[in-house]
Amino acid sequence: MSAYQLAQLNIALPKAPLDSPVMADFVANIGRVNALAEQSPGFIWRLKEDDGPAANTHPFGATALVNVSVWQDISALHDFAFRSGHVEFLKRRREWFERAVDAYAVLWWVPRGHQPTATEAAERLASLKTLGATASAFTFRDAFPPPDSDKALSATSFDTACPQA
Repeated sequence: MSAYQLAQLNIALPKAPLDSPVMADFVANIGRVNALAEQSPGFIWRLKEDDGPAANTHPFGATALVNVSVWQDISALHDFAFRSGHVEFLKRRREWFERAVDAYAVLWWVPRGHQPTATEAAERLASLKTLGATASAFTFRDAFPPPDSDKALSATSFDTACPQA
């Protein structure tokens, strides 16, 4: 068993304020999607608003929605993101969120038990934007194995095609 777990960050910029009719269906399902993640095999932890003031502090702007979570491994996160009920919300993301013009998600390995902050996640995203995929900041498409692994990950094994609406 690896001494590392997979951390992930994804950010989204809503098309309208969260209390607007445009965002109503998204907001109504936040709890459902979070519960689905928390019940998924391989889920470890996610940053929550009640984790303290730092949970609401991030460098992405006041309106950005920020998701930071930790998973047992890349397969567990991939299965949740692309093979669970989460997919129905991915299909609708363009209804609710601005189209990303830059990297909006990043993966990286953390020591088992580590709970990354939004600031740490922002640093990883900045690294991905600046350097491209490296062992310290990568994507599903350009995945790296945990630091203590002697096996390489095959990027082709992680089909990230998202069904479109």
